[in-house]
Amino acid sequence: MDIIKLEKFLKEKGEKDYRLKQIKKAVFCDLINNWDEATTISKELREEIKKDFPVLNLETLKTVESKNKDSIKAVFKLKDGNIIETVLMKHLNTKDDDAKAGRNTVCVSSQVGCAMNCGFCATGKMGLKRNLTGEEIIDQVLFFAQLLKKENQAVNNVVFMGMGEPFLNYENTIQAIKILNDKDGFNIGIRHISISTCGIVAEIEKFASENMQVNLAISLHSADDETRSKLMPINKTYPLTVLMKAVDNYIKKTNRKVMFEYLLIDGINDSDDDARKLIKLMKNSLYHVNLIKYHDTGNNLKPSSQAKRTQFFDTLKKLGVSVTFRMSFGEDILAACGQLAGKINML
Repeated sequence: MDIIKLEKFLKEKGEKDYRLKQIKKAVFCDLINNWDEATTISKELREEIKKDFPVLNLETLKTVESKNKDSIKAVFKLKDGNIIETVLMKHLNTKDDDAKAGRNTVCVSSQVGCAMNCGFCATGKMGLKRNLTGEEIIDQVLFFAQLLKKENQAVNNVVFMGMGEPFLNYENTIQAIKILNDKDGFNIGIRHISISTCGIVAEIEKFASENMQVNLAISLHSADDETRSKLMPINKTYPLTVLMKAVDNYIKKTNRKVMFEYLLIDGINDSDDDARKLIKLMKNSLYHVNLIKYHDTGNNLKPSSQAKRTQFFDTLKKLGVSVTFRMSFGEDILAACGQLAGKINML
């Protein structure tokens, strides 16, 4: 929902400031499905709002749940007919009967398609259609928040790791983060929001000045310029020396940890030599590596074997690199890292 446009509408009508707070509470906290449920607002005002401000602007074409029930992928149609995908990842809590004790993360898309054309990513094959607006990003979270409400659960993490490069839709991404963090709205903790970028240096530098404690993740995938350029064409514009200088400047300004995402691809970036190059690059104590299993995206690449993934991890760990394996979600429903491609008939 376009809360900014709605705020302007209320001001033009001469409504008091508390009216906007009531509406934010109804939409983002009470998670109403339609305006008739917003009983704190007069019927007359509700009827006016209904005309131009639907609670959700997304048309849900399909939802599909993973076999182990830890992921749900939604396929949405936008007003102009473009299609995006969004994923809910449930960190299932089997030790606690309290449903609200579990962590629920929404992986949002920031663009329709992507211009980066990374070799391991299905979204890149689409090319870039357009940027999403701030409200289109928010609506993805709102959809899953309404869904989780039925299970007495809530969204408590948001990651900008879906379709698109968030830093090439910078203003709308920042606007969406502010709405997600708004204490009168979703009130999602700022440290529970993460942005992943393939390394747009100018925007990394800009982001460092935002004074936001949002988690920053760099899509790295190789510590060698030649290999990274083959996997990620953006590396030709921003090679590793330039990228890492921007990351170091970000850390100096913010004193925030930076995560580096590293897909392990068989025969491409998983050798002992690749591990040693990565160790040399990971010299800062505020660097952290997330190792990720490669998931099939139709690019003639294969995931590293479990033995190779373990060996790579052990090599980094033994030489003092802060490293973890990132859990995979939704591979069986084409919802894992790099698999989102805006397909209606995905399964």
